[in-house]
Amino acid sequence: MYVLVVGASGVLGRETVRRLRAQGHRVRGMTRRPEAARELEGLGAEPVLGDLTDPASLARACAGVERVLAAAHGLLGKDRNDSAAIDDAGHRALIDAARNAGVARFVYTSAHGAAADHPIEFLRTKWALEQYLARSGMDYAILRPTAFMEWHAHEFNGKALLAKGRTVVLGRGTKPRNFVAARDVAAFAVKCLTEDALPERILTIGGPGNFTNDEVTALYAAAAGIAPRATHLSPRLLSILARVITPLHAGIGRVMTLSALPDDAFCETVLNSGCLAIRGSCHSAVDVGGIHNRCIRSGRCSTSRRRHGREC
Repeated sequence: MYVLVVGASGVLGRETVRRLRAQGHRVRGMTRRPEAARELEGLGAEPVLGDLTDPASLARACAGVERVLAAAHGLLGKDRNDSAAIDDAGHRALIDAARNAGVARFVYTSAHGAAADHPIEFLRTKWALEQYLARSGMDYAILRPTAFMEWHAHEFNGKALLAKGRTVVLGRGTKPRNFVAARDVAAFAVKCLTEDALPERILTIGGPGNFTNDEVTALYAAAAGIAPRATHLSPRLLSILARVITPLHAGIGRVMTLSALPDDAFCETVLNSGCLAIRGSCHSAVDVGGIHNRCIRSGRCSTSRRRHGREC
């Protein structure tokens, strides 16, 4: 199989490249950064420089490949790489380029909770791209992972606690969320890319449990043997900061706006009961910051996958 991975230098893209190469598949990895291209070469991929804001580069990247994984996003982007340019126009251009190149199957990384009426524009855009892909005429699969723990648990929470002894929690820290490891999502991405029969058309992929940000802080602290010190930025303060920062950096403003919403504004949890499940050794207690299989949850767990809707 000859596969193009878009966003190949990100946490999901890189792990998918690694798994595809381990299975002997030919992989072309698209990235915007020359230094990332060298890393992809080290993984055995064929790097190609491309940009979701450059349709000509997307046509070159798609030429000759059989299947495509879209694993890039612009949640934290700004200016020409804002979410509107990357997640909306850029991904529409990528779908068009793949269709025009005769790609047999397109696997799109959406997000858990994507819906037309979601209070966050990023999730409304994800839903709109799902519909655009479904109308493309290509065979397709849609991945809806919950929050990647490499970012939402570690980078945004645990990393500072481990490095500085204190972290900053955006909002109250009391909303239950589901976290998943990129390695677990990559396993499903590879199945969708390489197997003839799709496991499902739409897969919601989650980790072993639901945790608040305050609980994540406590789990990191317990695993490291330190006190769970955290400074909370209140929803009111975040709303004010978002109005000031958004004109300067739309991505950071978007995250602040999201974190300022009430806990019940939208669902971020996944229920395992009634789900089709993969049971056994999964990595949704990912080794981050030197803490192996203790932050979030250790041991055996089930990574859930559901076809439809919100698992609240």
